[in-house]
Amino acid sequence: DEDDYQGDDISSLGHAELEQTREIREYARLAGWEMPLLANLTKPYTPPTAATPLRFRYTTYMGEQHPAQRKVVVEFDPQDLSLSPAHTQNLIKLAGVRYNPTTKLVKMSCEDHETQAQNKRYLGDTIKALIAKAKSPESAWLKDVPVDFRHAKPKKRYQFPEEWLLTEERKKELEARREA
Repeated sequence: DEDDYQGDDISSLGHAELEQTREIREYARLAGWEMPLLANLTKPYTPPTAATPLRFRYTTYMGEQHPAQRKVVVEFDPQDLSLSPAHTQNLIKLAGVRYNPTTKLVKMSCEDHETQAQNKRYLGDTIKALIAKAKSPESAWLKDVPVDFRHAKPKKRYQFPEEWLLTEERKKELEARREA
């Protein structure tokens, strides 16, 4: 009988709000006391070297299972692969629409297999096969094929109109309009 609500307690909505406040305070304490300690664990950025021309990107959903989690994306610059100029051109032609002439990167992705490791392995094998094909004497016919960049549409850059710039004269003009 003592456990019954006697009007002397807050409602379940009030308890939920208190719980949310506790959670916010906990994260505020973490941000104030624990996060500054992470600065001791920082490492200086080292750009990719000639020994590591491939850049792999993974997606993680922090403890949740998600179908897109197995996807692996690889990017590389064909110039970084230490190929001859003719072989580099062959590789670009073989990569086709996966080569972006603006960024000069080949971008490939795979999500066909169950795990990220399998997809990464598949991408690595595919890149090895592309390089082998670009270097092979059988690819001599590629020198007659023109490079086709029709797929790469340059992004249109719009210029900010000069008359929209907020100069002192423009500020006075706008103030006068507001007062009228």
